[in-house]
Amino acid sequence: MSITITPLTDPDYRPFSRRLAWLAAGDHPVGSAYLRLNSKPTQQHLAELELAVHPADRRQGIGTQLLAAAVEGAADNDATTVLADATVGSPGDHFLAARGFTVGLCLVYTRLPLADLDPRDLPDRRCAGYRLTSWAGAAPEGLIESFTRARAAMSDAPVGDIAYGVEVWDVERSRHVAEVVAQRGELLETVAALDEATGEVVAFTELVVPGDGRGDAQHYGTAVIPSHRGKGLSRWVKAEQIRQTRTRHPQLAGLLTDTAATNHAMRRTNESLGYRETHQVNRYHYLIT
Repeated sequence: MSITITPLTDPDYRPFSRRLAWLAAGDHPVGSAYLRLNSKPTQQHLAELELAVHPADRRQGIGTQLLAAAVEGAADNDATTVLADATVGSPGDHFLAARGFTVGLCLVYTRLPLADLDPRDLPDRRCAGYRLTSWAGAAPEGLIESFTRARAAMSDAPVGDIAYGVEVWDVERSRHVAEVVAQRGELLETVAALDEATGEVVAFTELVVPGDGRGDAQHYGTAVIPSHRGKGLSRWVKAEQIRQTRTRHPQLAGLLTDTAATNHAMRRTNESLGYRETHQVNRYHYLIT
């Protein structure tokens, strides 16, 4: 079967990125590639690839053709690093490794089942000098500036060998994240720890809950400002979020999160709360020269 790779117009434009797309087809569609171009000033060198070929049509060079089109598209748009994720041991994992991609980071995916969870079994150790607060959607006006500063604490999370560039956060972007989640029909819920001396956010954890309150919810960011680490704040805010989630969304099945394999502190925190590994993902990078 002769295969044609056709560029497509992709309407999925976002404030900080846009996406290119290609369709592989002969008598019928057999594969696709999507390339998300980053428009943040400090991350314009990055392009994120999603590539898929129907299982019945693999091993015929279709994926290689799609990959070539995507890499050329990245270069044409001045991106110098292509990122792609693949579950460890999957066909995609072997495909990327055989085509010059290098593993830059391994992510460990975990899940906390909620059906049989008794909130009374969660740790309830209060951290002296701090108090907890929570909100849905964007942070309240009195906290959004310190919350945005706390977001920057994620910038030193392990990223392996991938040169992501500096993540820049401001109040507008913090609000925008909440707006995007709401537009999707989902709920963004945050638990934060405040320094009692200053009233500022020094630690937080976020959860995105499906709009119908069913299925699994996905953790977004969790961070503690460096000067407040080592006091158990991440475990405290996460435990409280689990309690609140059980009350607000009794039909929710589980909580999902992913953590860099080398982020041992956060992995220990998650394991202590009952999260269990489901799979691992290799994040590959390819440098365009």
